[in-house]
Amino acid sequence: MWRCSKIIVALGACRGPAAAGPRNYCARAGQLKGILFRQLFEPVSATYTYLLADAESKEAVLIDPVLDTAPRDAKLVKDLSLNVLYAANTHCHADHITGTGILKKLLPGCRSVISRDSGACADIFIQEGDRIKFGKFSLEARATPGHTDGCLTYVLDDQSMAFTGDALLIRGCGRTDFQQGNSRTLYESVHRKIFTLPETCLLYPAHDYTGQSVTTVAEEKRLNPRLTKTMEEFVKIMENLNLPKPHQIDIAVPANLKCGIQDS
Repeated sequence: MWRCSKIIVALGACRGPAAAGPRNYCARAGQLKGILFRQLFEPVSATYTYLLADAESKEAVLIDPVLDTAPRDAKLVKDLSLNVLYAANTHCHADHITGTGILKKLLPGCRSVISRDSGACADIFIQEGDRIKFGKFSLEARATPGHTDGCLTYVLDDQSMAFTGDALLIRGCGRTDFQQGNSRTLYESVHRKIFTLPETCLLYPAHDYTGQSVTTVAEEKRLNPRLTKTMEEFVKIMENLNLPKPHQIDIAVPANLKCGIQDS
């Protein structure tokens, strides 16, 4: 395992499942910029996996792959003749097993990436300010702890899109009642690292449970029912969610600390 402060990766831009308007606009805009983008969905844990690639160099990165759908993702990569350099997680997930380990076997040359603060295994550890570069594009890592200590948000180099993991969901946020969760830290992370992005920046979460696929900084600053409150109000909301224990947590967390499936 090693740490690289300036990683070279291949990236893409836009949006996924079935929706009109912003998604179609984003897909076209991404093509004009030379970015290939796919938003992929795993229904059991309602997880989004993102594939981004430089259309010219074919270098690519996968964000938050899921073990169960890793063969699907690998097939898509091969169908599109892409070279995935990195499979990067936004954090150590509790609701599904990551696909990074198996993707290293399915896609030779792919290396796993996660935050140094996550406590998980990976080939590459990154932190605030590091960049994942691919072709002529790059993703900046912004530390956004609070849901877990190791949460990262990946921001495209032109700040037109960001991948927020569980730190910020569409009209919601990640829970803070386990895995080093801290409501005050999460509130500060979102307001300082995500809400300071351009208001037109498209935000892509790790999950959505209502059928939505993308939001914007402007929307969440105005409409998020939790994060538009004061910090004290936010803390009270988070303390009283009374959510059930994640179904896969006892299996997922230990596995994800080992990159899902380790080949060494």
